[in-house]
Amino acid sequence: MRNKRFQNRITAGRFTLPAAILISVACWVLSGILLPDMEVQKNDYPLWGIFHDFCIPSWGNRVSSFILYSIIGYFLIELNNAFALIRMRASVQTTIYILLISVCPSIHMLYAGDLAAITFLIALFFLFRSYQQSASSGILFNAFLCIGIGSLIFPQLTLFAPIFWIGAYSFQSLNPKSFFASLIGWSVPYWFLLGYGYLFGQMEVFYMPFLELINFQPIQFDFQPWELATLGYLFILYIASAGHCLIASYEDKIRARSYLNFLISLNFCIFIYIGLQPALSPHLLSLLLIGVSILAGHLFALISSLASNIFFIVMLTGLFLLFGFNVWMLL
Repeated sequence: MRNKRFQNRITAGRFTLPAAILISVACWVLSGILLPDMEVQKNDYPLWGIFHDFCIPSWGNRVSSFILYSIIGYFLIELNNAFALIRMRASVQTTIYILLISVCPSIHMLYAGDLAAITFLIALFFLFRSYQQSASSGILFNAFLCIGIGSLIFPQLTLFAPIFWIGAYSFQSLNPKSFFASLIGWSVPYWFLLGYGYLFGQMEVFYMPFLELINFQPIQFDFQPWELATLGYLFILYIASAGHCLIASYEDKIRARSYLNFLISLNFCIFIYIGLQPALSPHLLSLLLIGVSILAGHLFALISSLASNIFFIVMLTGLFLLFGFNVWMLL
């Protein structure tokens, strides 16, 4: 280990993930002390409002978000173990995810997009599992069922369904039967919602997710300074990681290459969506960080050069500077 570069010692160290968790807890506590009055951005998602008011006390908002992000971080490890995205059993993607979440105090509060991120991640698992499956109807049904469940709380999650269909097509698992199975899977939660609205005379609960889905605000470049800094940092990390995946794709297996190419396309679409709808950035950041963490983990775990070591040190230093800047702008 003494002869390895700083980047390799950190990414392959056995204490890296525990250290990242401790740093994350410290950031959570510090942001809670410095920003005690920070509130969740208001939205018009009725089902999210009902869930938030009845299930989450005001004092437990930060704690709930931390637990939720920890669950997502664990799922990232299992996703890599199941599909070998990084060609080794690694936790570096979870370490990166936890650190990226920690330096964004504005999303330490619980948002609708955070719960949707869990269903989004499970949908990714089923989508990857459908790779070259001749009988993929049941798998895609489960994937789109997760998207449907997540869209009840965060309706804009439905807009990513076409990207999942494109991914299924590239994985050679999309056919007429599986396509209609995916439609049925997405619609199942809404059938239950329709039944609830009809029985209790609250049909507006059924209509609201669709009304919110088509509520597209005027396109304007209206970002807060902390949002610009965070998105700029993530975009640089995304470009470097995506470039490495594309240039060194011959080193990965064909299956892993397909998965990574899909994540590159998916993240690009999320960046575009955030640019078009800045008001949704706190919700979409939870989705964006999943793909960026996997791609960055692939970069830092598998490449070893002087340039990558310098880039790693610069990005690691940038994380601490970004946390300080974000806290300062939110004070």
